Amino acid sequence: MARILRLVRLLLTLLPAAPLLGGAAPPNTHVALSEPAPSRGWLWPLEPRPAVVRAFDPPAQPWLSGHRGIDLAGGPNQAVVAPHDGVIAFAGWVVDRPVLTVDHAGGLRSSFEPAETDLTVGTRISRGQRIGRIAAAPLHCGTTCLHWGVRQHDDYVSPLRFVADTRPSVLLPWRDP
Repeated sequence: MARILRLVRLLLTLLPAAPLLGGAAPPNTHVALSEPAPSRGWLWPLEPRPAVVRAFDPPAQPWLSGHRGIDLAGGPNQAVVAPHDGVIAFAGWVVDRPVLTVDHAGGLRSSFEPAETDLTVGTRISRGQRIGRIAAAPLHCGTTCLHWGVRQHDDYVSPLRFVADTRPSVLLPWRDP
């Protein structure tokens, strides 16, 4: 019996988390059970903790359509705060909406839209600092929201990996006292 449990644990460690939830996991979202929680002390970019109105839904291939971030419920002019320390990498308009991008250490980059800021490229920011506000822009959520994307070494990953423990739950065997 102990041998079977070890085999099951090994198999669960090798499986990506998303298939357990009914979806296909892209190669960059595999989470092994032995990994520590990936939150790394990041904050939600809106306060109080916002509702996620649209989840991360990466495409099967980089060139296909998908949702490369999460949409957070928010209000017009609501403050956007830095989820982690970094440097403003971009602040300007992309197509029809203002975008704010922050470079963090370790190959991580956050982007927020529609987000306006008075900060300039190269400005150092601290975790929790107000870095902008949700702008009045074309609605893509059906209501006012903030799109938050995170890239890790140029691959989009779910921002939830940094603010929530999204590892799969594992049931351990019951032991009588």
